[in-house]
Amino acid sequence: MLDRSVPLEGALWDVERVHYLGERSMSESIRFDDKVVIVTGAGGGLGRAHALLFARHGARVVVNDLGGSAHGEGANASAADRVVAEIREAGGQAVANHDSVTEGDKIVQNALDAFGRVDIVVNNAGILRDKSFAKMEDADWELVYRVHVEGAYKVTHAAWPHLREQNYGRVIFTSSTSGIYGNFGQSNYGMAKLGLYGLTRTLALEGRKNNIFVNAIAPTGGTRMTEGLIPASVFELLKPELVSPLVVYLGSEQCQDTAGLYEVGGGWMGKVRWERSLGAGFDPRAGFTPEDVAAQWSAIGNFADAVHPADNVEALKEMMANLQRFGG
Repeated sequence: MLDRSVPLEGALWDVERVHYLGERSMSESIRFDDKVVIVTGAGGGLGRAHALLFARHGARVVVNDLGGSAHGEGANASAADRVVAEIREAGGQAVANHDSVTEGDKIVQNALDAFGRVDIVVNNAGILRDKSFAKMEDADWELVYRVHVEGAYKVTHAAWPHLREQNYGRVIFTSSTSGIYGNFGQSNYGMAKLGLYGLTRTLALEGRKNNIFVNAIAPTGGTRMTEGLIPASVFELLKPELVSPLVVYLGSEQCQDTAGLYEVGGGWMGKVRWERSLGAGFDPRAGFTPEDVAAQWSAIGNFADAVHPADNVEALKEMMANLQRFGG
């Protein structure tokens, strides 16, 4: 989701630090022959682009879309049906699914009935209910949570035993810069989107032994969800098709990374990681006061020599060093 606080027109970009790909690489062709992918929210926008590109690379695709509005209202089967027709007209294999993502077991069963297996899950379905926190209503909060978080959980949880049994799987969650950095009027959306990255990290740990790799993207695309929020001249350059190559790569056997979070859009992509200061330590036996915290505030927030913990064990390193320092 686009951060509307960023000035897109007339902005100064540090272009010299960006790596550009001029000529196409001669890397191994990525194929999904005999693989089955579920793409939720695939009736338009990003999901449609993902589904079409997976199909173009040989995957059999379950095109899921309830067909509701960008605000989560109504239902219409035609959206998913149109994408399936596009795939079939191009010589690919696809079936439409019109269930809500909160009924993920039905979506996965549809894949099993149609194709006999499921290998890749792309959790893309989403809605917006933007309001400032002061004006937020319970219905706005709960519906965004249900579609983004509960929906992604339901679909992935239904697919998980099949991925484990076949000792292979790829799962992609759709996060957002609104969750990573925050965005005015999107407390519900930001909560849901960053929550999905917490799910990504945990499932990456649990799935690794079964060759199930789990990653997340934070895309910016010109879709019905962002139309009107982005200047028209920029909107035209933010084609959903410029996000899908990353998603297809993350869904492939060639991708051996897991637990990653990638911002992507407009032909650019980059990996995001946590960073933490070395912090300040106090004697746990003697205790410390709020005034002691205030006195060390600059050290607590000093990111010189910052660390990048990869897991909970690494995250405990500085705290354990502090205990050893004062514990003898």
